[in-house]
Amino acid sequence: MAPTPHDQDPGGQDGRRPPFPAPNPHDDLGAYPGLPQAQAEQRAYDRGWQTVRSLPPDAVVTMEYMAGRLNFTVADGRVQRCWMG
Repeated sequence: MAPTPHDQDPGGQDGRRPPFPAPNPHDDLGAYPGLPQAQAEQRAYDRGWQTVRSLPPDAVVTMEYMAGRLNFTVADGRVQRCWMG
């Protein structure tokens, strides 16, 4: 099988991005609901998530999936819901 351009991507030479899209880390998403927003965001970064997005309830969001991103719905300073992508 011939390599694809993705297979040949050397990544950021300056070290600011991984050579390929980061996979989703192995993480217990059920541990986030109920946590204070700041604690949940720090936990997510500590566990290897590349992007963490906190949204208000009923926020309008696009449905594109982005590997390495963790989304939170936050109300009254606490995570209500958590999902990948």
